[in-house]
Amino acid sequence: MPNLELRPKENLSSFRRIAIGTWKTAYDPSVYGSLTLQMNEAVRYLEKFREVTGRKLTLTHMMAKAVAGVLEEMPDANAIMRWNRIYLRERIGVFFQVAMTDAATGEIDLSGSTIHNANKLSLVEIYDTFNAQVEKVRAGKDKELEGTRQTFKSIPFFLLNTFLNTLGFFAFTLNLDLKKLGMPKDPFGSVMVTNVGSLGLEEAYVPLVPYSRVPLLIAMGAVKDEPVVKDGRVEVAQVMRVFATFDHRILDGTHAAKMVKSLRKWFEDPFAHFDPLDDAEVAKARDVASSTT
Repeated sequence: MPNLELRPKENLSSFRRIAIGTWKTAYDPSVYGSLTLQMNEAVRYLEKFREVTGRKLTLTHMMAKAVAGVLEEMPDANAIMRWNRIYLRERIGVFFQVAMTDAATGEIDLSGSTIHNANKLSLVEIYDTFNAQVEKVRAGKDKELEGTRQTFKSIPFFLLNTFLNTLGFFAFTLNLDLKKLGMPKDPFGSVMVTNVGSLGLEEAYVPLVPYSRVPLLIAMGAVKDEPVVKDGRVEVAQVMRVFATFDHRILDGTHAAKMVKSLRKWFEDPFAHFDPLDDAEVAKARDVASSTT
């Protein structure tokens, strides 16, 4: 059983072949881009969702669903590099950075949680899955993750680079399932998402993580009021900036343009793209909420 379910990407363009030949690792092919989303409708949807389901939905949960939908529409972006070839993933995973405190040292630490097949889940399911995973991570009850963290603590500093590169080689280049060695299966997913806005930051670009082989990282900034032009008039609107870093060996501006259009659609017309909030869905969500409390 392999670590990832993959299939080779066929019919590569000449540029894609040149890009693969130009950059040997994920250290140097980073491309950065940003977009500004008008968030009035997204915030209204979020508040309505909270009202009818009793769940404290956040924009991070919404981003999980939206970016998974974007990758479903753009399968070329749901990919990984192996042996200098692009392989397409069979499922979509969204990885989130999770801030936590190390119980032993009291130091602030970063960990993560991955939701697989997020494109097939409802927002209620994403919310419940994400919150359960984060609670488990912060409580130190994720045995696989805790085992990995303890392993890293025991490695001498001068061997860290070698260890990470070797780990990435076995898990992704060779595509071996390392669960028996304490490494979770497909731990980083297809895309990494971090909400820097929750820290009060309006913007940030995050670096590619070479050993993870994830070609797309998204940072969400803080929502704030800004003047915008609408129908020829200046008015105040809630906006959020989204910052992307991607691997140019796999993605380029054409992919980015299509993905931006799709992501904008999700957040600026949320009632048409996220979970329906009609009477039947409201009743169903309430029943699910009451059964889990």
